[in-house]
Amino acid sequence: MGIFRTVLLPLLVCCSASSSVFGKQVEVHDPVMAFDNGTYYAFSTGPGITFYASKDMKNWQHMGRVFATEPTWAKKVAPEFNGHLWAPDILQHNGQYYLYYSVSAFGKNTSAIGVTISPTLDPQSRHYQWIDQGIVVQSVPNRDDWNAIDPAVTFDQSGTPWMAFGSFWNGLKLVKLDPSLTRLAEPQQWYNLARRPNDESDEAKAGNGAIEAPFIFYKQGYYYLFVSFDLCCRGMDSTYHIRVGRSKKIQGPYYDKAGKSMLEGGGTLVLKGNKNWVALGHNAAYTFKGKDYMVFHAYETADNALQKLRILPIHWKQGWPTVVQSDLDTRKTNLVNKLP
Repeated sequence: MGIFRTVLLPLLVCCSASSSVFGKQVEVHDPVMAFDNGTYYAFSTGPGITFYASKDMKNWQHMGRVFATEPTWAKKVAPEFNGHLWAPDILQHNGQYYLYYSVSAFGKNTSAIGVTISPTLDPQSRHYQWIDQGIVVQSVPNRDDWNAIDPAVTFDQSGTPWMAFGSFWNGLKLVKLDPSLTRLAEPQQWYNLARRPNDESDEAKAGNGAIEAPFIFYKQGYYYLFVSFDLCCRGMDSTYHIRVGRSKKIQGPYYDKAGKSMLEGGGTLVLKGNKNWVALGHNAAYTFKGKDYMVFHAYETADNALQKLRILPIHWKQGWPTVVQSDLDTRKTNLVNKLP
């Protein structure tokens, strides 16, 4: 695959004509976060990748979109691509920010993960400029039994970069990245991370193995693999929830608290919905200022299951991550200024 170097200009104006909105929770899907020069930034699935800024992780300002136009290669990969870039991941390395994103058509593995790079996340900086590097990995129907979406990049303890990804199909995968963080180091080498039993006899079709959104987080000698089970995006019928397993090696195998392999459907429950939040998932995990946080979207019952940004503290008990269920009902994220 050739390198695409399309310059992506910042778009600071939302297509909405609405004025400032106070006290409204941030509407996101598949959120990820980063910290740059005193400001937190959250990135979300949407046209061009929507992003927000906050000084305190509670009050968020809508900043616009990363992509002013869709990647030039998007429709070559997925002819039915509708302009929505899915499931971003954000990473800082050697003075640059790497934003990974997914191009796909819903329910098909006509998919690819791309990456774009900027020296800063601040749109007001004169150095702000996203330069697209093109495709990192691509899935092709009738060739691949996996789906190239939902990227999450992690460095192992030796400093080697890895990318976890995948959704449904034959489960979640792991590949090694080269030092540029834009290409695969070993194009023919894949590691299986997790999957669920799938009664679909044809592996090249999406079956019912509802697992997606891998995210690997290192803590005190273990790599923790967070995943989302069951169904998102169904409004009040959503059943999304978060599970985890751990391994001494980033390549796995990963086992849950009961000792069941995540390659056999294992995964210890971390957090699920309740009467106020019907479902939740697609989480990331971060350490900010010495504290660990889980970032995810949840579907709010009182708002017709609209997806909202949630950020909750992670607690560790006997080597396993936990999130207090009652914290889910504490509102701590607001959209304080939506740009016209």
